[in-house]
Amino acid sequence: MAISDTLSKKSPPQGRQGGGGGKGITLTVIAATQLMVVLDATIVNIALPHIKDALNFSTTDLSWVINAYTLTFGGLLLLGGRAGDILGRRRVFIFGTLLFGLASLLGGFAQDSGLLLAARALQGIGGAICSPTAFALIATNFEEGPERNKAFGVFSAVAGSGAAIGLLAGGLLTEYLNWRWVFFVNVPIAVLIAIAAPRYITESERHPGRFDLPGALTSTLGLVGLVYGFIRAASDGWSDGLTLGSFAAGAILLAAFFVVEKRTDQPITPLHLFADRNRTGGLVMMLCLAAAMFGIFFYVVLFVQGPLGYSPLKAGVSFLPISVAIIAAAQLASTLQAKYGPKPFMAGGALLVTVGLTWLTQMGKDSGYLDGVLGPTVVFGFGMGLIFVPVMLLSVAGVPGEETGAASGLLNSMQQIGGSLGLSILTTVFAHYATAEFKVQLPKFMASATPEQLGYLKDHQDFPAGTDAANSVLTEGISHGFIVGAALAAVALLVALFAIKAKASDLPGETAGVAIH
Repeated sequence: MAISDTLSKKSPPQGRQGGGGGKGITLTVIAATQLMVVLDATIVNIALPHIKDALNFSTTDLSWVINAYTLTFGGLLLLGGRAGDILGRRRVFIFGTLLFGLASLLGGFAQDSGLLLAARALQGIGGAICSPTAFALIATNFEEGPERNKAFGVFSAVAGSGAAIGLLAGGLLTEYLNWRWVFFVNVPIAVLIAIAAPRYITESERHPGRFDLPGALTSTLGLVGLVYGFIRAASDGWSDGLTLGSFAAGAILLAAFFVVEKRTDQPITPLHLFADRNRTGGLVMMLCLAAAMFGIFFYVVLFVQGPLGYSPLKAGVSFLPISVAIIAAAQLASTLQAKYGPKPFMAGGALLVTVGLTWLTQMGKDSGYLDGVLGPTVVFGFGMGLIFVPVMLLSVAGVPGEETGAASGLLNSMQQIGGSLGLSILTTVFAHYATAEFKVQLPKFMASATPEQLGYLKDHQDFPAGTDAANSVLTEGISHGFIVGAALAAVALLVALFAIKAKASDLPGETAGVAIH
């Protein structure tokens, strides 16, 4: 998901126009790029169990398939938007799209876990380059007024539906082809976009400026250090030297980031944006809630294809209700918050999210779809939908026009970073309880296992998928991991109740320039 801004209220500059001036094709090219990036947030999730088996990932290390993408995407997003302003948005847009396609090709051909994770990180870099410029190009190519508003509407619809489309596409590709096609599918799309862009998209004017590379690198590498520390602790313990070293390196780099941002003339993250309590409260809420959301899309996918035995396609369909709940609640909040203000929706949404996550802590190996997945995820999704719109609007409320991009990009970065950190923390808790349950189940499994099952245990140090022992280990880890998710949601609820003071009059009157995916 991403949050972007219009960047400019000016009319598009006169320049090279698309052949025939086809504005419909222009919008299709821009929206297709955004859809490609959005799809990648969920299309890979459905394929995770198959990737795990094919490349011999452990369940804890499997989380890096998600984190490698989100960390580079979230960490470099603001730098990508800045690059478009300085170098030209169309030029940067094409480069980012081709880089994303190349990374997808490498991921599809990956024969080991290391190459796949490198490809996922490269995908994140490509997404961080093309995603902010894609949205900004609407302001470059469409006249202010009804034309631009319609373009923003189409773009937002594509962004909002991308997650659901990704789940279905991931299920179809994995079931009828194989997991590699969740990566290969991006390649022809990226090539077609790169061919069409010079013909149908107008280049933007360049704005002089400097890249805050030290800020981007220290923030991204610092977060990688923290995430690696949590995941390393899940497998090697909290006293492991590399675990402690990773945490120390992450803390030092993040401290350096704040020093750099305070001293640089053109910071990638203007720290004064945190001075507004409503904006900061919204950012903290997004950080906490994204952590839980990433956990749902990671661990519940493993549950429906594990204990429930769903095929990839059925697993994708099983997640559609959460997407419907998010979209319905977001429409409700968008319609009514001008009357009631943002706080009731933020607090009510956080309460529903907490309830949904607390419900997920009751998951067991005998849970069914209705009580184990549908009920809690729909409650969770409706709560998230209530929160998204007011948090987005508060992120840009009162911000000068020249800093709107930084403010909205900061919220998107918080979402990606919160998801990565949260998933790594949930993974640490998952590993602790799953390991304990593994030891409980091992004697019973050994007593009744077939020679083939014993061979699998010896080779993989894990129970074969679908066995009662494997289901017990998985659900024991998941249920305890979501205790952390519920606690994070409770923190978001407290922030909404006691930190958010915004009223309806504090919201920006113009909302068309903000989109989420």
